[in-house]
Amino acid sequence: MRQTINGADFRRLMISAAASIEIHKQQLNELNVFPVPDGDTGTNMAMTINAAAADLRKTEDPSLEKASQVAASAMLRGARGNSGVILSLLMRGISKRLKGTQIADGVVWAEALQEGVDAAYKAVMKPAEGTILTVARLAAAKAREAARENNYFESVHEAALEEAKIALAGTTDMNPVLKKANVVDAGGKGWVFALEAMLLALRGDDVVVPEGMENAEVKEAAAFSDFDTEDITFTYCTEFIISRENDNDPEKLREFLSSLGDSLVLVDDEEIIKVHVHTNDPGKALHEAIEYGSFVTVKIENMRLQHTEKVMSEAEKAPSIAEPEKPFGVVSVCAGAGLADVFENLGVDGIISGGQTMNPSTQDILEAVNKVPAETVFVLPNNKNIIMAAEQVDALTPKKVIVIPSKTVPQGVTAMLSFNPEGTEEENVEALTEALGTVDTMQITYAARNSDFDGYDIHEGDYLALYGSQLFGTSQDIRVLLKSLAQKVRDDGKEYITIYYGADVKEKHAQKAADMFAEICPDADVNLLNGGQPVYYYMISAE
Repeated sequence: MRQTINGADFRRLMISAAASIEIHKQQLNELNVFPVPDGDTGTNMAMTINAAAADLRKTEDPSLEKASQVAASAMLRGARGNSGVILSLLMRGISKRLKGTQIADGVVWAEALQEGVDAAYKAVMKPAEGTILTVARLAAAKAREAARENNYFESVHEAALEEAKIALAGTTDMNPVLKKANVVDAGGKGWVFALEAMLLALRGDDVVVPEGMENAEVKEAAAFSDFDTEDITFTYCTEFIISRENDNDPEKLREFLSSLGDSLVLVDDEEIIKVHVHTNDPGKALHEAIEYGSFVTVKIENMRLQHTEKVMSEAEKAPSIAEPEKPFGVVSVCAGAGLADVFENLGVDGIISGGQTMNPSTQDILEAVNKVPAETVFVLPNNKNIIMAAEQVDALTPKKVIVIPSKTVPQGVTAMLSFNPEGTEEENVEALTEALGTVDTMQITYAARNSDFDGYDIHEGDYLALYGSQLFGTSQDIRVLLKSLAQKVRDDGKEYITIYYGADVKEKHAQKAADMFAEICPDADVNLLNGGQPVYYYMISAE
């Protein structure tokens, strides 16, 4: 039985933990009970810890202090979503305890696990029981108890793992939603996978991602400066998945897309069509594709811009931080060209692409903040699962960063309407924060899985309506939900309604939705805008 670990051991343990979470990320994703397409706990945890594994692979023969610092720094910057941020905070606390330490025995490891728990609880404003926090806390407490009886690292870690498994099973009864679905907490299970993989590595049975699995290994970075941006023939890397809803021949779509660009990959089965293509006109590609069914996911990336940024990154070595030219600036998270235009027209300095299913990392937000030529930068996350990642940025930049906890895009837009570049910091914080409560947000998306949730018998592919963070209704006819939402808005006496329609909604259908709202709410001012957002067919703001 191993009594202590050193830096090389810690490196192996972390790489093994990252591999296990990568292998099980889809299993963790599917534990999300709420059926909207936000089941990304596993993905966020995997991307966060894989950032540590990637940097550790590049770190030769590290000391224990160095290895833990490398892991903590990489995870902090790579943290995505609440689950990823909490995972990074656990590692930050562990690293803090291992500072100045060359080897860790059972007592030191138990103290490090507790430091991790303390760091995570300190950062969460209202810690809830039945989450990864619960699992980590009870595991750390058991580790401290075990260390008093046996100071061997392996013995203490094994005790922590066994207690984590027991705690994980208990999360089902701690959360009514988990209990009804008869599942355990996804984040807690991810922590169990990590602890388990670390013990396996300690015993010489390192977890390794099977060959061919996504993100199985970290490739050496290519030298992007070896070719010119002009060498990129087609600007946009366009990827999407369509749910098959008719008998239209996918081969015709393949022929059409082939005429638009190159690097085409089209895979289809009875349920979906998955497409990857490089093109100069992604709009045409999406317009043609909608004839085959509804979009499940859409991702468009500017390869010229990405290449330019890569070249600049290689050349600059250190992150660029814009010199202050004004006291205040704002960055906002959103997905969709139309929504980006709305924020930019309201005075936002930087747009961070992301949102539901696409949580930006702390590093992504940091880079956007650093580009703003202001002393103080306000951040609008516009998604509850991005707030924690945004809150980590202030410690990473010389700029002052203030996170306004907007949970939806309409809240972010309303906050920007209250922003006063000439006001004081205190006035803006108060105005932007108060504005969040003045707008109601409605959204229509789709069910990502079958679910019995909150009294609704939900089937995969059904339309779902959300009012705030609550499930409002479900139907196979989107018009039924739009009508119910319009009636709710009318009954609440709302006067200003803005409808943002998504990437997979045709303008003519969106106009009919707006007309319905105008008819049902004759006393309200109804506006229709092309948001271009993925995932949500409609985002509706009511004030």
